[in-house]
Amino acid sequence: MPEIAPLYTFTPGSTPLLINVPHCGTGLPAALRARLTPAALALPDTDWHVEKLYDFAPALGAGLMAATQSRYVVDLNRDPEGKPLYPGADNTELCPSRTFGNEAIYSDGSVVGAAEMAERRRLYWQPYHDRLTAELAAIKARHGYALLLDAHSIPSLVPRFFEGRLPDLNLGTNEGRSCAPDLAQAAYTALQADAGFSHVHNGRFKGGFITRHFGQPQSGLHALQLELAEISYMDEARPNPYDPARAAALIKVLRGLVQALLAWRPA
Repeated sequence: MPEIAPLYTFTPGSTPLLINVPHCGTGLPAALRARLTPAALALPDTDWHVEKLYDFAPALGAGLMAATQSRYVVDLNRDPEGKPLYPGADNTELCPSRTFGNEAIYSDGSVVGAAEMAERRRLYWQPYHDRLTAELAAIKARHGYALLLDAHSIPSLVPRFFEGRLPDLNLGTNEGRSCAPDLAQAAYTALQADAGFSHVHNGRFKGGFITRHFGQPQSGLHALQLELAEISYMDEARPNPYDPARAAALIKVLRGLVQALLAWRPA
C-alpha cells in the first residue's frame, strides 16, 4: 500500500458553518507525478489561494477544511460513480484525463482505468468525504442544523466550459434545492455588496457533487457553492501570484457572506 500524505488541513469551528475548499491541494504522489505531462505538472486547474481568502473565517467561528492533494489525483467534487454534473455538457472526470485547457494530463495520452480509479477513490476520495460527513454530522448534533460553504475558483476565461468571461461571484445552490430559499437569498444579497464585482446565482456553476450530495435542507443540512473568477483576486498568468491589493475588496465581500450565513437561522 502506498504511503498516503495527509489529505486535508482542518480548523474546527464553534458555529454551524463549515467552509470546505476541495480543489486547493497541490500534492502529487511521486508515482503519479512521473506520468504527467509538463502542462499537467504546472497544476493549472488548482483553485489557487482560495483557502487564503477565507483565513479570516475561523476567527468568526467557522470551521475550515482544505484539501492537500491535487484534483489530478482524484476530484473530490465529482460523483464517485462517474455520474456527470451537467449531462450533455463537457464534464471533467473523477480522475481527469485532460486539463481545463484541453491538454493531455498523462504523457502517454491515456485515461485512468477502472481499477486504478477505484483505488484512488478508496485511498483519497473516501477518507476525505468520511471526514466531511462526520464533521457535518457533529455540527448538526451540536446546533440542530449545519451549513456548508463549498469554496472554489476558476480562471475567468475557460472556453472548454463556458463562453466569454465568467462573472466574478458565482453562487450555486443546485437550482434552489441544496439550501433553504431565505438562506440562498441572504447569501446572494451579501455577494451584491460591492458593485465592483459581477455576480450570478445558479448560472454556469450550480454546485458540484459536494453541494448536491450534502445539501439536504429538509434534513437540516444546507449547502452552497461559491465559484470565484480568479481574476478577482490574483494574476491568472503563471505562476499565478496572489494579489493582496486586488484580493482585499473580495475578502471584504467574503467576510460579509460568512457573516450573513452565521446570522441566518432556520425557520
